[in-house]
Amino acid sequence: MLFVGPFFALFAAVIVAPLAYAVYLSLFSEKSSGLGFGGAETVFVGLGNYLDTLADRAFTDGFLIILGYCLFYIPLMIGGALGLALLLDSGLARAKKFFQLALFMPHIVPGVIAGLIWLYLYLPGISPIVDLLGGVNFLGGDQVLGSVVNIALWEWVGYNMIIYFAALQAIPAEVLEAARMDGAGAIRTALSVKVPLIRGAVITTVLFTIIGSLQLFTEPMVLDNVSDGIVSTWTPNMYAYNEAFGNNDYGQAGAASIILALLAAVLSYVVTRWGNRR
Repeated sequence: MLFVGPFFALFAAVIVAPLAYAVYLSLFSEKSSGLGFGGAETVFVGLGNYLDTLADRAFTDGFLIILGYCLFYIPLMIGGALGLALLLDSGLARAKKFFQLALFMPHIVPGVIAGLIWLYLYLPGISPIVDLLGGVNFLGGDQVLGSVVNIALWEWVGYNMIIYFAALQAIPAEVLEAARMDGAGAIRTALSVKVPLIRGAVITTVLFTIIGSLQLFTEPMVLDNVSDGIVSTWTPNMYAYNEAFGNNDYGQAGAASIILALLAAVLSYVVTRWGNRR
């Protein structure tokens, strides 16, 4: 308890307490008293905010955006990070330390700064990339989802690549030697020996990626003011933010946050059970 106590103290302060307060806020709502001339009063509404949130198309449609985002982002991120890790772990790789650092560097950049960098690269008339591609509108309604996925990939592929590379380094050398003695080539060894042995690391990153996708906020928020394809309630997290700081409805924002947290917990359980069964 002496060693784990500080962790639990911080966990309670920054995770449990805010969640409990969000639950408390979600059970109340501000209602106008009288004919609207008497100000507002806080009233207990029970599950009313949850029902209103689930009935709001602006909230539920955000999950369709998240679904489309995951369908593009997760395969590209997992596949890209795994492919890069396997390349770095291969016998043909050179300057491994340099490429590890170069690929990890984008993750060090804060999400807001990364969004601003890519906003510059997406803006017509300013971006050299847009001019070279003949004026492609990366911020249009049809392309903006891919633009957000691209920013997230730039930030997170190198991070997950480091996790996979570390797992690959932990594979016993005698296992790889046995594969080579049995006649397995480099590609067969990578796909049939290395990848199955780091399955735990892959499942862990998939779990974190799903939770991170549900929390998508920073990248679309940065692009919001200049993109005609992003609205203030584009994702569930943006919906909660808009309800709290745009509409001053903290009860609705709390309900949206708790629904999102419960969904993340359920998905975490499903992915973990699936990974253990596999």
